[in-house]
Amino acid sequence: MRYRTIGTDPKTRREVSVLALGAMLFGSRTDEKTSFAVLDRYVEAGGNFIDTSDNYAFWTDDSQGGQSEALLGRWRRSRGIGDEIVIATKLGARPLAPGTGYIDNPEGLSAQVIREASERSRERLGVEKIDLLYAHIEDRGVAQRETVEGFGELVAQGSVGLLGVSNHAIWRVERARALAAAAGLPGYEVLQYHHSLLRPRVDVPSGLFPEGNLGAATGELLSYLKAEPALTLVAYSPLLTGAYVRQDKPLLSDYDHPGTPARLAVLRDVAKETGASPNQVVLAWQIGAELPVIPLAGASCVAQLEENLAAVDLELTPDQRARLDAAH
Repeated sequence: MRYRTIGTDPKTRREVSVLALGAMLFGSRTDEKTSFAVLDRYVEAGGNFIDTSDNYAFWTDDSQGGQSEALLGRWRRSRGIGDEIVIATKLGARPLAPGTGYIDNPEGLSAQVIREASERSRERLGVEKIDLLYAHIEDRGVAQRETVEGFGELVAQGSVGLLGVSNHAIWRVERARALAAAAGLPGYEVLQYHHSLLRPRVDVPSGLFPEGNLGAATGELLSYLKAEPALTLVAYSPLLTGAYVRQDKPLLSDYDHPGTPARLAVLRDVAKETGASPNQVVLAWQIGAELPVIPLAGASCVAQLEENLAAVDLELTPDQRARLDAAH
């Protein structure tokens, strides 16, 4: 396994594995025995960066979520896991009532929610301190200063280490970081966005993003990260839920544009040249990029995890990287 540092403050920064493990469906669609087996193998391989959220996976049983955090808590206790494993969780998108969702009825990012939701997450995870806590989705009904101060209070009291943000417009990320800096408070240091080799259209509105997709790693986001090297990009859904390799997992309509076939053709060529799977090429392309990315990949069985782990040691040539970067 290889590692990189997230965060800048010596008191809160952590060394994490370059491949993060997504626990979204652990404890719901992925049963406990399988989830524990995947977690055990990931740790055995040197992995130490696990991602969840307080709303995972509410859509599987019309609940408010919490199944994933609860399972991770049971796993930690049964294995005697301490702070050597970095667990990241999120708040802000938990439905306020069963049968609702994060579009119509989210918990939001008020100071009260931040305080109470983080406490519930700590209880489910069985930790005194959350290593990394994200603002999951935007809440434009709450002043950003209140959100910034709410997160800052958790860091000050020692119940949270690093702060992160996901699915926010970049201007709001920068505004929140500026507010934090002006107030002498910790700001967002880890940005979790959707990023993969294929590029989705970002102009298509949705319920969560009526102005177009704010959750994808656009050129603007990548440019921002190059200008702010202390920030870290964690890429969710890097493998497009299996669409690179499975016929039963077609690409979403967001990828139906002229750039997709060209990038897929280069991906297949590089996979053939390396003897690796397309999934492994995508992960290796992210891990070794000039702007390093930490891919966040889930696994519903140990075999899937093994495929992902092998990507850590896959070295692409400069020519292969250039072709993957340039295809459009």
